[in-house]
Amino acid sequence: METPGCVEHSFHGTPNVIRQSIQKIAATAFVRSAIEERTDLSAFKEKPSLRVIGGLGAIMVSYIIGWPAVAALGILSVKLHTPWIVVVGGPLTYGLSHLVFLLGMYLCGAAYSLLFFRWLTRITMEKLLAWAGTPKNF
Repeated sequence: METPGCVEHSFHGTPNVIRQSIQKIAATAFVRSAIEERTDLSAFKEKPSLRVIGGLGAIMVSYIIGWPAVAALGILSVKLHTPWIVVVGGPLTYGLSHLVFLLGMYLCGAAYSLLFFRWLTRITMEKLLAWAGTPKNF
């Protein structure tokens, strides 16, 4: 007997729509190459260059001048009864922190980011394919 409103299920109780979505994502070139090449994080074992260290430092500084600085401006604005301090200074400070973050990302380079996301994609998709009951090489 069929229950109204129920989704038809496939392997291991996974709805067909989810299973098909996982298969479509797994079929993309980025995912297939990440799985086939067994992307790992071995490049992070090498000693980072001065440029990468500078980039990571800029990213850390951006977090310090981001919301904590905006919060400090807010507190200062309340104590001095001058709302314009946070109205003008908040967006400017947050914008500056964003620019410093972008500088850090530029200095670190896209290679490390791409490598990390390929590894994360491989790990995630392998788990999703196993959960959906789909073999890795479907």
